[in-house]
Amino acid sequence: MALCGIGSSPSLEGIDKWCLGGNFSTRLMVHRHFNWKTSARAQRRSFAVQCSSSRKVVSEESVQSEASVSVDEESDSGHVIRFNMGDFKILDRVSIGLSGRADEVVFEAIVKDSNSPLHNTKVVLRQLTSVQAQRRGRRAIEVLKKLVRRRLMYHSYSMQVHGYASSHTTSGRSLFTLVHGYHGSFSLRHWLQQADWLPTLEATLALDEESVRKVGDDSIGGPAASRQLRLIRLLMRDLLIGVNYLHSHGLAHTELRLENVHISPVDRHIKVGILGNAADFYEDGPNSSTLDSNTDRRQMMIAFDMRCVGFMMAKMVLRELMDPLIFTKFKSFLTKGNDPSCLREFLLQVLNRNSSSGNTGFQILDRNWGAGWNLLSLLLATKPSKRISCLDALRHPFLCGPRWRVDPSIDMIRWGLGSTTVRITEEYIYRQPQRARLAYVVELMEMLNPHSKPKNWLEFLPGKWRMLYCTGRHIGLTLRQPPTRILVGYVHLTVTRPSKTNTNLSFTSDISFTVMTGREWPHDKTGVTGKLQINSLFRLMAGRRLYIMEEKTTPGLFSSQSDAQNSLVQKLSGRKWRKAIPFKDIPSSLSVANLVSEDIELTMTLGHPLNHNVDAAKNIVQEVRTQIPPEMFDLSKFVCGTYVDSRFLVLRGVNGSALLFTRSCES
Repeated sequence: MALCGIGSSPSLEGIDKWCLGGNFSTRLMVHRHFNWKTSARAQRRSFAVQCSSSRKVVSEESVQSEASVSVDEESDSGHVIRFNMGDFKILDRVSIGLSGRADEVVFEAIVKDSNSPLHNTKVVLRQLTSVQAQRRGRRAIEVLKKLVRRRLMYHSYSMQVHGYASSHTTSGRSLFTLVHGYHGSFSLRHWLQQADWLPTLEATLALDEESVRKVGDDSIGGPAASRQLRLIRLLMRDLLIGVNYLHSHGLAHTELRLENVHISPVDRHIKVGILGNAADFYEDGPNSSTLDSNTDRRQMMIAFDMRCVGFMMAKMVLRELMDPLIFTKFKSFLTKGNDPSCLREFLLQVLNRNSSSGNTGFQILDRNWGAGWNLLSLLLATKPSKRISCLDALRHPFLCGPRWRVDPSIDMIRWGLGSTTVRITEEYIYRQPQRARLAYVVELMEMLNPHSKPKNWLEFLPGKWRMLYCTGRHIGLTLRQPPTRILVGYVHLTVTRPSKTNTNLSFTSDISFTVMTGREWPHDKTGVTGKLQINSLFRLMAGRRLYIMEEKTTPGLFSSQSDAQNSLVQKLSGRKWRKAIPFKDIPSSLSVANLVSEDIELTMTLGHPLNHNVDAAKNIVQEVRTQIPPEMFDLSKFVCGTYVDSRFLVLRGVNGSALLFTRSCES
């Protein structure tokens, strides 16, 4: 895998002209002229490499105008070695996975100096041509000196920098060449782009029973989702250990990308780059008087690194994000300030999927109560202060295999309940066992409601919500012969707050449907589209929801609610839930947000030719009203809200049924 061919035994000192326009991992548009010196005679050879790039082409005159960077004249030490260019035998290829910048020229070489401790060792020569690039090279050497106290960790999780070589061209320009370790031809991005990346990486990492014990697993092989999950756990844990090693030494990486990460087949560790752009947390040292002012700087730097780790994890799990167009949408979603906890709902729309079935990445993130989505949302949190640290991420359930028992936090339990409910609504047919299971899961969510005060509801409630499930009646088309056959599409509830000075809220129920006019409606779902919109104003107040005790329950009245509560009591009495529930006994009442409605307004839009038929419109309204929950047609039937967070909303109707919503990302 070579980027370009190079003559035998060349010398790097004869580079007179250069013009780079991009990254070695992309296509370039460059013209380079080299002077090669051979042992027989000096002869001038020139060749051109045609590449394309989106970066700006740097002119020769602009480079000559830059001031050269001086190199410290220091003696060789055991950690930083000063080489001469004659110490290397330049190889005839450059691996594309080494990812050179526009101001770098990358070569592979072998140390031929017999007196060097690296004799016959393959290294990478990264010739830094601009002032900024040379500054990065010197910074990598400074970082090496700073991390030398724990040299074993440095060698395990960083691309090892051996030293540097300083030289001059025939035109007098100063050249600075960084000498660092060679850890294979591929970066992690190039590994993931291979068609057979999974078995190849498993072989490279020697993924056997002994190695998977590092992540708390005790098996190998199995379905593709299980194999990929084990591999991602290994890579993510190695990456987080390396990044935490830098953070514990007061450094931020600042350039964590798949292109900068390599996997060494020798020690089977991830190498987190050359650290040429590593930044110090404290500008004047940790013991300076400006420590308090540097605390925010440290937090922002750590948060930036963790966000980059989140992007890397997303690409490793969801292979579709390797597509630049899809990744741009993914990044734009976060840049606009959307909550990362809604990523699943957003990606289902972007990837044009109605459920997670058939997508290995979704199956991996959905496992263990959606633990993968939780970790991803913590890594990509909008507020830097909310992003998870390396140590907390290493203890997250998603990165701990089945042999490592992790006590979940109350937030993780809430997340798991919501994720389980979504999976049930997507995959199950609503028979009585599934309906009972959904009912008591909703009851559990209500008992663990993190936001019970009206001010919290005013913060989380505004937005667009998609209805997932209703614990009330479910009436479809199968066993009925209605005058008009309606196929209900999406059902959305949009909540807006007209003014921040009061607690008034505007509720809008949007129901899309299709009127199927053909006789073959069981097989042909096409027809006339329509939309029903109901508007109403609500006033939000604090309140409590009373639970009817068993001895006071009338037989046959609220039987479904009683069954759900009985199942809930049995569920909470087990050992698994004792630590999660903040109270020992089922409470007689819970804090809720009461909803007091005003007048409602109904508007219906129909396509041609039904838009002129009044009788047909009446039948359509009646059929839509029959199929959807009554609360979505008559918003005044909503009486209280029992659960709200960044992802889910539970509203209760006047008849006691619960409507579960998830936050929608549609515009």
